[in-house]
Amino acid sequence: MYGENAREPLGNKAHSRLAAVRAHLDLPVVKRASGALDGRHRSIFSGHGQDFNEMAQYFPGDDVSDIDWKASASVGQPMIRRFERESNLAMALVVDTGHSMAAAAPGGVAKSQIAQFACDVVGYLARGRGDTLALVAGDAERMEYLPARGGNEHMESLLRRIESMIAVTGPRSDVTRILQRASVLLSARRTVVVLVTDEARPEPGSERVLKTLRARHEVLVIRVADASPAEVLGGPVRDVDVPLDLPRYLRGRPDIVAEAASFQALRRRSVNQTLHRCGIDSIVVEDEADVVDRLTSLLARRPRARA
Repeated sequence: MYGENAREPLGNKAHSRLAAVRAHLDLPVVKRASGALDGRHRSIFSGHGQDFNEMAQYFPGDDVSDIDWKASASVGQPMIRRFERESNLAMALVVDTGHSMAAAAPGGVAKSQIAQFACDVVGYLARGRGDTLALVAGDAERMEYLPARGGNEHMESLLRRIESMIAVTGPRSDVTRILQRASVLLSARRTVVVLVTDEARPEPGSERVLKTLRARHEVLVIRVADASPAEVLGGPVRDVDVPLDLPRYLRGRPDIVAEAASFQALRRRSVNQTLHRCGIDSIVVEDEADVVDRLTSLLARRPRARA
């Protein structure tokens, strides 16, 4: 559902998206969010890093938890496993660019504006920490991929690519398709994958690919809430998927509003259950003001045990 008075997205094509998001963030907020990513790094790699390097003889002072007891028994002396340590995170934005992302959020702004701001914040944090960021963005007809890199120029290009793809006239969403593509493209290195979609997704049909992705990576989901058509009192209301115009005389009626709210709650609960079965954390945001605090909270959570 969308209205005709959605505000323009954050920033302007002539300006830096990173500079625009920086103007919206206070330094303490940036430090808190960056610290949450540091915690994410430790939780992902458990103090070692992802790549096994070699077996080595144990010496006093080495971490006893690194001892490989099978190898030790084989050679007759304590042996430890050494790992390549990694100083930075590999991150990836997986973005739903279907036309439902251009519909309205509860405050009347386009969901694309809120989704873009969330992506901008992730890009800003990654750039500031020296992390790499990849992009997999798409829908039922399109697929865009930018390999993981760091640096200002890469981040700006990546965020502009997202900005250019979401429109009411675009193709329908297909989150399963982009998750499948991400599963293939992001197979080389363990990654913090941030899926940005709307509150109705991922649907139960995405569960299998979510579990596949989760087996290799940490997966977090940012879901942008939908406006209720029953609560829009002025102007025309059109559905992005079907040619539906909800008459004004039906909007604002307590019974219609309650029924719409019940449907949205049921839909959210279904998505929450799907993600819970996959061991994936998510947040639902209704406007830009929600994004930073809820994203910081999401990043700070310890990963759940794998299913």
